[in-house]
Amino acid sequence: MLIRRILIIFWLSSCVQAVAQSKLKTENVILITFDGLRWQELFNGADSSLMKQQPYLKDSKLREKYWHADAVERRKLLLPFFWNTLVSKGQIYGNRALGSKVNVSNRMWFSYPGYNELLTGRADDERINSNDKTYNPNTTVLEFLNSQPSFKGRVAAFTSWDCFPYIINDKRSGVFVSSGIVPASGAKLTECEVVLNEVMSATPNPLGDVRLDAFTFYLGMEYIKKNKPRVMYFAFDETDDFAHGGEYAAYLNAAHYTDRFIGELWNYLQSDAQYKDKTTIIITTDHGRGTDAENWKHHGIKIPEADQIWMAVIGPDTKPLGEVKVSAQLFQKQVAKTVAAFLGLEFKVEGDSTGPVQSMIGSR
Repeated sequence: MLIRRILIIFWLSSCVQAVAQSKLKTENVILITFDGLRWQELFNGADSSLMKQQPYLKDSKLREKYWHADAVERRKLLLPFFWNTLVSKGQIYGNRALGSKVNVSNRMWFSYPGYNELLTGRADDERINSNDKTYNPNTTVLEFLNSQPSFKGRVAAFTSWDCFPYIINDKRSGVFVSSGIVPASGAKLTECEVVLNEVMSATPNPLGDVRLDAFTFYLGMEYIKKNKPRVMYFAFDETDDFAHGGEYAAYLNAAHYTDRFIGELWNYLQSDAQYKDKTTIIITTDHGRGTDAENWKHHGIKIPEADQIWMAVIGPDTKPLGEVKVSAQLFQKQVAKTVAAFLGLEFKVEGDSTGPVQSMIGSR
């Protein structure tokens, strides 16, 4: 009798889960990361105490562009899409001043371990403990989705940092990855792709082998328009590069431009039949940064609070809760499972029982 009851409960649970998944409107997911953008700027805007840190890339109009005495208005100046559109239609987590906490669970607190955790659903401090270009032995949610018949060949990533082919393990996963200073290729390049290739090769780049984010975004947009992927990952990098250089003005500008890219992407999605009201965007970061005049430039286990991050989501299945004030502790590793859950799939991670962020997936 007990076994029968257990089986009935399991069956009912499965039915409820199936019904809940069938009601989801999301058919496409776009994941976006700002590399190392602090929650302090996201929720409070520009920090006046850091504005003078412009050793090389001077910006005389920095205060005019980003400063306001009111933090609510100040963050709108820095990230207008976040604080005008996304906050009214989606959810933003990670304002620790209001009790909303999001952290990484890896013990490294820098990029490759962060992206591994974010994309694979668990930390792997034993094997992923440097930024070396080594192929990831772990399966990312992108690889998992690309293995599903309905997503095969419709998963892609456009990234500025040239380590991502290794993080995503493009050779094994089959996921299309455009990364670093690599031009668009193929027999049928659009006019825009041709121009972007030419301008990218002729533009001085202070970031070395890291592609400037504008080229990553606009090449990615052309890919979306041509190929209509169902899952897309944009990984922007300039916020981290300029922060390491102590260029606070350039760091703020990079955050502002990336916010603009996301706004352009959102407007395009709302104009296209495949994506309109069928697409969820999840936005987050790989790690935090320090908090004082020196440590804000850095991250890693030796930098206090560099494990503190944030998350945001907007889409047809997400309740418009806006800035979430008090919430359960969230972790970076939940992102991968949340991406899959929006698409009605379960991304199982061996050795980790943490589920997706259910509050993001609640029906409107």
